[in-house]
Amino acid sequence: MAMLLCLRLLGLACGATVVPQPERGTGLPGDRVPRLRRLLESASHTGRPLRIMETHSGLSGLVVENARVTRRGDTDADGETEVEFDGMWSSSLTASAVRGLPDIETVDTTARLALVQETLAVTTKPLIYDADTGGQPELFRHTVRALEQLGVSACILEDKCGLKQNSLFGTERAQSLATPEAFCAKIRAGVRARRCADFMVIARIEALIAGAGMEEALRRARAYTEAGADAIMISSKERTAEQVVAFAHRYRQELGEAALPLVAVPSTYSGVTEAQLGAAGFSVCIYANQLLRASYPAMRDAAACILGHGRAREVDRTTCALPEILTLFDAEGDTEGPATCQAGAVERPEGDPEGDRASAAPDSHGCGGSVTGGDDDDGQRVPLIRGGALGPTAEIGRAHV
Repeated sequence: MAMLLCLRLLGLACGATVVPQPERGTGLPGDRVPRLRRLLESASHTGRPLRIMETHSGLSGLVVENARVTRRGDTDADGETEVEFDGMWSSSLTASAVRGLPDIETVDTTARLALVQETLAVTTKPLIYDADTGGQPELFRHTVRALEQLGVSACILEDKCGLKQNSLFGTERAQSLATPEAFCAKIRAGVRARRCADFMVIARIEALIAGAGMEEALRRARAYTEAGADAIMISSKERTAEQVVAFAHRYRQELGEAALPLVAVPSTYSGVTEAQLGAAGFSVCIYANQLLRASYPAMRDAAACILGHGRAREVDRTTCALPEILTLFDAEGDTEGPATCQAGAVERPEGDPEGDRASAAPDSHGCGGSVTGGDDDDGQRVPLIRGGALGPTAEIGRAHV
């Protein structure tokens, strides 16, 4: 931490922007719980919101843990920077979906925490937990303590009541808001229950989702700030970020120095950039469901492809090679260095008539057209994930996004 502080001060003295990068940790609860708050403190000096990615399993946690890409700056003067995710998001939507269940709190807290524990066991980054409505205050306080015990850094609590309906339905389904007084009592119960001051209780405002309007959202934001919340998340299902940006401007203007860090979840307004959210005053950007949404069509298409062809060879074009999956979780020290594979590369038997090069166009069964080998491959490398929480990590080749 001292070194990070010295580098930050040196950068500020020179007029440079120092971009905070995630700290390397042990993954142990005492080390992991405070990391989100420390990262937020660092981000407050730069204006870059923390980027948090959804996880729904140990495997998806490893993807987030190891993902790194070299990104070009906005201008030529900015150069290139290696970027990675700052932390993970355990979503109730994805926790339900991987079990084939609707997102109406059908998965109980015990099952949710088991999934969180699986993810934390193989990662080191801080994790934010989606606590839904939290239940009654007496139950929520136990959830907070269980999360702390596991090493979770924060939970986000939404101000709805009754049968939960996913916020992305908007007003298509009844969205019942709790009274501000009842929700403030729940916030206070969570804050009192925590044993570590670094654990964060974040209030999620659903007034815009429920059609209650901007003034109601701001009224609730003021109440939740006074009740002791550590940050404010504003929900919106609009297709652009205009609504959440307007909220951020009003909230920060009205509360001044008392304003809390703001959290955005650009699921529907996905065109907004992290830089734009940072300029609007947001401190955290959560990508709340993208990994699950990416995996579902891939599995669906692979199943259809096998059915359509009566064999699995065509699926090889869009899946990783068997040696990669077999060595995915090699124990620490089993490899001499980072391992890479060519995107789409597959091993084929000698004499395979299709082994030289697969078609670049999808076939009638929807099988993907990823090229497999060949002299004109672009050389993009994808990581072989190894080792779990403390094992060696693999590089990802340069990719400009």
